[in-house]
Amino acid sequence: MASVTSLSDSVQQQLASALSASLPEAAGADPLLRRSDRADFQANGILALAKKAKANPRELATQVVSQIVAGDVIKEIEVSGPGFLNITITDRAITENLAARYTDETGRLGVPLAAEPGTTVIDYAQPNVAKEMHVGHLRSAVIGDSVVQLLEFTGENVVRRHHIGDWGTQFGMLIQYLEEHPHELDHKAAQVSGEEAMSNLNRLYKAARKLFDSDEEFKTRARRRVVDLQAGEPKTLAMWQKFVDESKIYFYSVFEKLDMEIQDPDIVGESGYNDMLAETCRLLEESGVAVRSEGALCVFFEDIKGPDGNPVPLIVQKSDGGYGYAATDLSAIRDRVFNLKAHSLLYVVDVRQSLHFKMVFETARRAGWLGDDVKAQQLAFGTVLGKDGKPFKTREGETVRLEDLLDEAVERATAVVREKAEKVGLTEQEIVENGRYVGIGAVKYADLSTSAVRDYKFDLDQMVSLNGDTSVYLQYAYARIQSILRKAGGASPAAHPELELAPAERALGLHLDRFAETVQEVATAYEPHKLAAYLYQLATHLTTFYDQCPVLKAETPQQVENRLFLCDVTARTLHQGMALLGIRTPERL
Repeated sequence: MASVTSLSDSVQQQLASALSASLPEAAGADPLLRRSDRADFQANGILALAKKAKANPRELATQVVSQIVAGDVIKEIEVSGPGFLNITITDRAITENLAARYTDETGRLGVPLAAEPGTTVIDYAQPNVAKEMHVGHLRSAVIGDSVVQLLEFTGENVVRRHHIGDWGTQFGMLIQYLEEHPHELDHKAAQVSGEEAMSNLNRLYKAARKLFDSDEEFKTRARRRVVDLQAGEPKTLAMWQKFVDESKIYFYSVFEKLDMEIQDPDIVGESGYNDMLAETCRLLEESGVAVRSEGALCVFFEDIKGPDGNPVPLIVQKSDGGYGYAATDLSAIRDRVFNLKAHSLLYVVDVRQSLHFKMVFETARRAGWLGDDVKAQQLAFGTVLGKDGKPFKTREGETVRLEDLLDEAVERATAVVREKAEKVGLTEQEIVENGRYVGIGAVKYADLSTSAVRDYKFDLDQMVSLNGDTSVYLQYAYARIQSILRKAGGASPAAHPELELAPAERALGLHLDRFAETVQEVATAYEPHKLAAYLYQLATHLTTFYDQCPVLKAETPQQVENRLFLCDVTARTLHQGMALLGIRTPERL
């Protein structure tokens, strides 16, 4: 089925043709249609158009109204103030529009697929090999995963990239230690849990570090290993791969807790671009984009200066021949543009990396790798703060382990679910499963309901609260509808366009109609927080509807069916919207 034309689009089209009939030079102008508390919609565009045409705005507005025939969609339209138009929609149009979304056999609720989808490469969820994931890794994973879901839902071809596989000095140290103690990463058991894998790596790291700090000869051997690693010496590479594989067992267990899927082919770290580094440097130097300065290969920028007022360069190759992050990131851009044929490059990376990416993107533009047909953007995110408003740390001042944080969220949520479980008749298995969905949902929603670039406070009490702007509130709204649908007995949801709608039904229906345009806006601007805000408003409209409009005890059988239908469209919209944020909606809570 084709996408469903939203009510606002229908009104927009009627206004636009009435406008160009009244004022031919206004053809194609935007009537600036907005939702309004004075009517269903208000159009404010006539003021600016009248000014431009040197016409009287109120007279022009009256002329536009005379061109519109009230009918299936528009019930009435009136001129207000200096030339605003207040527009009220027919009840029939609201119900028929929702019925079209409801019967969309693709299950997409009438949300259109992009007419010309492109290819987006999104770089997110970048833990460090051989290191534990901490709270700082949360946002890149959660925001990135939601943006992936949104883009794929709108039809974009999405290539995921996880930059896992750094190989700095510490790997020289780890590989050298493993070379001298070859059985440290051997697995006695066939299956190793994520926790065991991490404790193996931690143990090895501590032992290697101790030796590195106390034994100069070992330190020299370790440093030589880094050179071997970057030169691709096979034995050294094979040992490095052991660390990556062990780390992946651990990463995958954490991502599984986060209810996120990460796949092997999507993991491409520094090592993945190693063969391109020398060529990247050669191309930059030959084209004059990068120049040698004190032996290092640098790119300079007029507008980027350090605290001393001197230009800060991007160092692509160090004076000792080693490559910095810039060489890897620039090689990754070449790979993504020329091999993966990307139209958009998206980097979900901490806001503190903004300067680095600004310089990398500008360098790639100068080199001609990023043209007008490819956009590169950093989706920068802020810091997770504790309740005290300072960066989130443990009592000992350590960075909080991500696993501990997720476990605690699930524990709190399970307690909340258990409190209500008896009333709903949940089994122990359902309590455990729902506790997981509610806990992980709470963490994700708190992150996603804040604009990415802002810091946010991590407050578990607030996150698992049934009141306020939390995912639990939305999950309960969904479960409550499912409960009503189960209790409906012989009645089943059916649209009745002939019925008059109560104010709360109209408000709910008009908000449901905005789902498709919200998804498109959010996917285009990479702003999941706006989808979270839409869903919270939807749950709020639903609560008002419950309070004012009895569903199963409505006055007539047709009204019961129509209200069940409104409930079901709302449930499907909540379910789909939450899925786009990476959050599950349990059927019973």
